[in-house]
Amino acid sequence: MPIAMRNAALALLTCSMLSATVCVQADARCNSANCYPRGQLLDQRATLRLSAAAFSKLLASTASGQQLAQVAGTPACNVEVVYFRYRTIGGAGEPTTASAALMIPGGRTGCSGPRPLMLYAHGTTAYRNYNIADVTQTDPGNGDGASEGISVAAMYAAQGYIVVASNYAGYAGSDLPYHPYLNADQQSADMLDSLRAARIVLGESKPERPEKSERSERKTRENGKLFITGYSQGGFVAMATHRALQAAGVSVTAAAPGSGPYALAATADALVAGEVNLGSTVFTTLVVTGYQHAYQNIYRKPGDFYEAAYAPGIETLLPNVKPLDTLFAKGKLPATQLFSSVPPAPQFASVTPPTAPPLVPAALTPLFASGFGSANLVRNEYRLSLLEDASVNPDGAFPSATVALAPAANPTHPLRQAFKRNDLRNWRPRSPVLLCGGQSDPTVFFFNAEIEQAYWLNAKVPAGLTSVLDVDSPVSGPNDAYAPIKQGFALAKSTLASQAVAAGATDGGASAVLQAYHGDLVAPFCMVAARAFFANF
Repeated sequence: MPIAMRNAALALLTCSMLSATVCVQADARCNSANCYPRGQLLDQRATLRLSAAAFSKLLASTASGQQLAQVAGTPACNVEVVYFRYRTIGGAGEPTTASAALMIPGGRTGCSGPRPLMLYAHGTTAYRNYNIADVTQTDPGNGDGASEGISVAAMYAAQGYIVVASNYAGYAGSDLPYHPYLNADQQSADMLDSLRAARIVLGESKPERPEKSERSERKTRENGKLFITGYSQGGFVAMATHRALQAAGVSVTAAAPGSGPYALAATADALVAGEVNLGSTVFTTLVVTGYQHAYQNIYRKPGDFYEAAYAPGIETLLPNVKPLDTLFAKGKLPATQLFSSVPPAPQFASVTPPTAPPLVPAALTPLFASGFGSANLVRNEYRLSLLEDASVNPDGAFPSATVALAPAANPTHPLRQAFKRNDLRNWRPRSPVLLCGGQSDPTVFFFNAEIEQAYWLNAKVPAGLTSVLDVDSPVSGPNDAYAPIKQGFALAKSTLASQAVAAGATDGGASAVLQAYHGDLVAPFCMVAARAFFANF
C-alpha cells in the first residue's frame, strides 16, 4: 500500500476509535453521502444463560465437552452469551454489516464487577452461517460455530473474562456476499467495530439510538485491561487487530495470537513453491476471492487463475451453506489437488512437488505430494507467473533468510503484492505478545511464529517483550512455566495415536495425528497458554 494511502487508513482508524462516524473512502474525504456510523449496534438477543454449575453439567454431557473441561478447568463463573449485529466495512471499504458474540461472566466474586475484556478472533470456516454465539446449536456436518463458541466460553468467559468474538463480515447476520479473508486492514477494522458495538450491549457507553438498545443492568463491567487472542486465521486477525489498536493509540494489555500466517507473503511463496498445506484449496479460494474484491487486479476473469472445471461459480462458492464434503463430491472444488503434477516449466520440476522444502520439518514432506494431481485448482500458467516473480523478487525469509527477514521489497505480481500488503512483518508491538503453535503443524506452518519473532528482534523490539511457545516441544527444565501445557499436549497426541492404532491404523496413528494436529490438538492448548499468559498482567 502506498505510504499516503496507509497514513490515510490509519487516520481513519484513529477517527473510528474516537467518534461515531468515519469515512468509508480511504482518501479521508467525508460527506453525508459516503459516511455512516461504523460500529453502530443494530440488534441483539441473548442465546445462552447458564450458571457455572449448569455449564459444568453441559460440558459433562458429551465426550468432547468432557475433554474440553479437562483442558479448560471447571467453570467458575455463570456465563451469558449475547448475539448482536453491527455496522462495519467490507474488503473494498464498502458499507456492510457483521455479527458477533458477547460472552459475559457473572455470579460470585471474581466473576462480576470489574473484569478484563478479551477480543477473540476465530479460525477459518467455509460455512456461511457460522455463528460463534450459537454455543449449543451443534451441526457437525457444517461446523456452525458451536464447537469453537463453547471452547471460548469455557476457556475464558467461564473463568472471568468478558469476551467479544466477531463472526466476521460475510458470515452469520452479514449482508456482505463474500468474506475478506486475511485482509489485515478490513479484518482489524471489523474487530474494532465489534468492540464498539459490544460496549453498547454491555452498557459501557451510551447507545446512539436508545430506543433500539436498552440500558444494561448487569454488574459486570470492564476493568481497563484489554487482551487479544485468536487461533489460525484468528491468530492473524488478532495480530492485525493489535497493530491497528496500537496505531490508533489504544493501549493493549497483552496479546496471544495462535498458529496464524503472520508472515503471509513467505507462507504464500512456500505454498506456490510446493509446500501445499492441509486445506489449501479452501484457503486459496477464500483469499483470492477476498483480494479480488478488495484490489480488483488478481485476475481479469476467474479462468485466468482457476482451471476451467472450477472457474464457473467459484467467486460465490465460499463461504457456503453446504458442507465442504458436498462441494468436493459435486466437483465444485478439489479436496487436495491445488497444483498440476506437470511442472509449469522445466526449471521448476524440483518443486512439483518439492524434494527438499525449507523451513518445515522433514516429516511433513510426504504431505505435499497430495497437493498435486490432474484435477488441480490453480492453472499452471498462473503458478508459473508467481514462481518467476518470486525468483526475481524473493521474500526475505523464504526460501533463504536475509538479516531483516522482511517481505520482498518490490514484488511485481498483483497477487504477491496483495500478500505483501497484508503481511504482518511491518510493525513493532509495544505490549507483551506470546506466539503459540506446534512445530509439526501441517495447516499453518510453525515458521510463521519463528519468522515474526526473528523479524521483531531484528527490528529492535525489546528482548522479552515477545516470545514463542511450541506446545509440541520438550519441557525445558524445572522453571518452564508452560511445562503442564507441553505435558498435556504430549499426552493428548500419544492418546490419539494409540486410539487410531486400536481402531486399525497401520501407520502408528501418524495420519490421525496429522489430521487433528492444527485444530483438535494444538488449538486448545494454545488457548490455555493464552489464559496463563494473560494471568501475568
